[in-house]
Amino acid sequence: MKVERLRKIIEYSSKNSEEIYSMVKRFCAFAEIEYDSALLNILQIVRSSFQKKGYFVFEMPFDDDEIGALCYRGDGLGYVVINTSLPKVNVNFAIAHEIYHVFFGKSEFVSKVEFADDHYYEHEEEYAANLFAGMLLMPEVSFRRMYQKFKMESSGNEVETIIRLMSYYQVPYMAVLIRCLELELIAGNMASEQLLNVDRVQIRQRLADLWLDEK
Repeated sequence: MKVERLRKIIEYSSKNSEEIYSMVKRFCAFAEIEYDSALLNILQIVRSSFQKKGYFVFEMPFDDDEIGALCYRGDGLGYVVINTSLPKVNVNFAIAHEIYHVFFGKSEFVSKVEFADDHYYEHEEEYAANLFAGMLLMPEVSFRRMYQKFKMESSGNEVETIIRLMSYYQVPYMAVLIRCLELELIAGNMASEQLLNVDRVQIRQRLADLWLDEK
């Protein structure tokens, strides 16, 4: 991801965090879960909530390594289709992203969650959905505490800290980096090329080195 795009995301988050946070709390109240606790199984929680809103969840593998989920509404019914061929971290974020569209989307839509950096954060409603997903899956109080813990265990290495957080919260690397920037745990001018240009192979190898879940 380019630095300019990352700055736009953080700027949007700064301006809209209070509004989106209120949506997170409203969803959690609807789902009868604590809004400030980490979710251990987002799909188990959300399946019944989607059904109450008239949406059915289908899990199936796509022959695509970028689309995490598809969401659309037909004749009176809605469908959320989850790409199970992707790693769990991507699936979890895709599910949380689609919660925003189902509960707070402003129009009848066909939505897809992509993980390609060139397309992922281009539209305002997608910015909102991604901010929502980050807040839901990485609640602030818990995230701040675990960031400090993992940074100490990583001897201050930010890349390793992010990878540990990624494994703990089961979310994508870039989502963790963005959450760190939103909460000013990492200063914006510290979002170096080293942090931005970590690829999947490097992440997988570091997860193995740390004896963490690679799925």
